[in-house]
Amino acid sequence: MSAADLGRGIEAGEICPLDLTESFLDAIEEHPHRDRIYTQTMRLHALEIAAAARARAKAGLRRGLLDGVPVSWKDLFDTANVPTEAGSLLLKGRMPARDALVVDRLTEAGLPPLGKTHMTELAFSGLGLNPVTQTPPLIHDPARVPGGSSSGAAASVAWGLAPLAIGSDTGGSVRVPAAWNDLVGLKTSAGRIPLTGCVPLAERFDTVGPLARNVEDAALAFALLDGSAPVDLRGGSLANMRLLVLESVAFDDIHPAPAEGFETALAAFGRAGAVIDHAKIPAVDEAMTLAGILYTAECYGIWGETIELTPDVMFPPVRDRFRAGAAHNASDYVAGWRRLGGLRAEWHAAVAGYDAVILPSVANVPPLIDDLMADLDLFASENLMTLRNTRIGNLMGLCALTLPTGVASAGVMLMAGPGDEARLLRVGAAAEAALGL
Repeated sequence: MSAADLGRGIEAGEICPLDLTESFLDAIEEHPHRDRIYTQTMRLHALEIAAAARARAKAGLRRGLLDGVPVSWKDLFDTANVPTEAGSLLLKGRMPARDALVVDRLTEAGLPPLGKTHMTELAFSGLGLNPVTQTPPLIHDPARVPGGSSSGAAASVAWGLAPLAIGSDTGGSVRVPAAWNDLVGLKTSAGRIPLTGCVPLAERFDTVGPLARNVEDAALAFALLDGSAPVDLRGGSLANMRLLVLESVAFDDIHPAPAEGFETALAAFGRAGAVIDHAKIPAVDEAMTLAGILYTAECYGIWGETIELTPDVMFPPVRDRFRAGAAHNASDYVAGWRRLGGLRAEWHAAVAGYDAVILPSVANVPPLIDDLMADLDLFASENLMTLRNTRIGNLMGLCALTLPTGVASAGVMLMAGPGDEARLLRVGAAAEAALGL
């Protein structure tokens, strides 16, 4: 059942929030991949929150549709008196004194926290491979990487060990694992949802977003994270909506499965009455050349000192990605951001009048864990390709939504302007209906 359906069951008196939470916690404990998905559960706290939700349900005082519906948390969101280590031995034993603001918001809304999910070291890889702690299993094949860095978040939903998960997205870290595990993933606009209490990677790009079974669940979770009213998704249709296929590097060397998934989605959108155009936007290609300095300089600026105290505890390819930031100087970094501002203005002028820009969410398919471990050059090349398409949304400062297409591990991504999540979710709901999933 979706998170929203569980909420409706609670509302109707057919589901007890306490029993529901206990059933998820028991399923986690009994699951063969438990230790690959969750760093730990939060049983006592979750049951306390669930008991309060049960009392509100009996009294007719529910705080919203998701009151009493459990959620999992990526292990970079602070949880009071529960270790938050961001998938890294650099932070081993780190014990926050208080919850992250978004954790507090969802807990106050009545969502029991099932536990913390595994992730890529400090969130700096799109593959989901983490030999230092755990690599969560892909839903289609546990021998393959699940996408990252919100790898355990996606696995918790895909394997039925959470109805909803909260992750973060700096270059694709919500959308990649969502796409590879056939889920819905929402990347929110940078600066929209507060990052207070979130372990940072690159703060100018970091965002918080949900991974869910459908657009309705993502929209409900977004409203709670954002502190806003739920988006009204009723009556949406793609008829006469204008969609732009961005012809760019996103299609270079695309694998057959994601190409098939995208064409399947495009055909479905056309049958639903969408007006589909194709165009190139030169600003995108130039922006992609700035990604190296803008990401690595900030990431190393935040983490360099900590890394160099004990660099050997890190997986070398991830450590080396951080260290690449040391090669850039401050003036180039500032110039890069100034140029990106101009490129973003060119983008917005080019896409004005379109309801969404669409792309394949990820251009490749999940590699085998053993292949990546045996060939670190393969790790580097696959990681870059994995994040290539999603990174466009981060560089252009957009909000973005990935939907499953019916082809395994092949998502379609819809992108809209900064702060335009409500419209994007309405388009996404219509697109979901057109896909019939």
